[in-house]
Amino acid sequence: MKKLSPRTRVLTGAVAAVVLGAGTFGAMSANASTPAAAPAAAVQADTANRNLQQTTHLTVAAATKAAQATLDAAQKENQRVSVAVVDRNGNTIVTLRGDGAGPQSYESAVKKAYTAVSWNAPTSELAKRLQQAPTLKDIPGTLFLAGGAPVQVKGAPVAAIGVAGAPSGDLDEKFATVGVAALAK
Repeated sequence: MKKLSPRTRVLTGAVAAVVLGAGTFGAMSANASTPAAAPAAAVQADTANRNLQQTTHLTVAAATKAAQATLDAAQKENQRVSVAVVDRNGNTIVTLRGDGAGPQSYESAVKKAYTAVSWNAPTSELAKRLQQAPTLKDIPGTLFLAGGAPVQVKGAPVAAIGVAGAPSGDLDEKFATVGVAALAK
């Protein structure tokens, strides 16, 4: 075991004393006979309040249903893919990595879903936009290859499904749209 220098031992002792003191002070404060503070007033979720906005989100069950439908469609065509479902903010809700899917497919599926929800468009369409705006591909977390499909409610994106691992992006996107369609059932 390495021997600590005198300076290190003093500093370690001082930190321990401060932590112990803070804990003792906190315990004494919590047991004081003063009445507890009144709880803060709750903010009422009123849709008439212009500071609040209602949004639609997929449940984990719905995201899992869509991901499984997507994976099943790929398996019927003997394709080994990974599937990712992200919410409106691009956060991953669920991912499924199919048996035998390549190691790169997982991350690619997440990025395709993120890209589709960010622009509310299939990634095959977004890939075409790179001709006019080639720097789009430099945005972190995006992947402008076919295989991502947005999930929309009243034209607004609420989620997206990304698929990666098939020999072509067109197949990936075909499977992603099966997952989107499964949400309508």
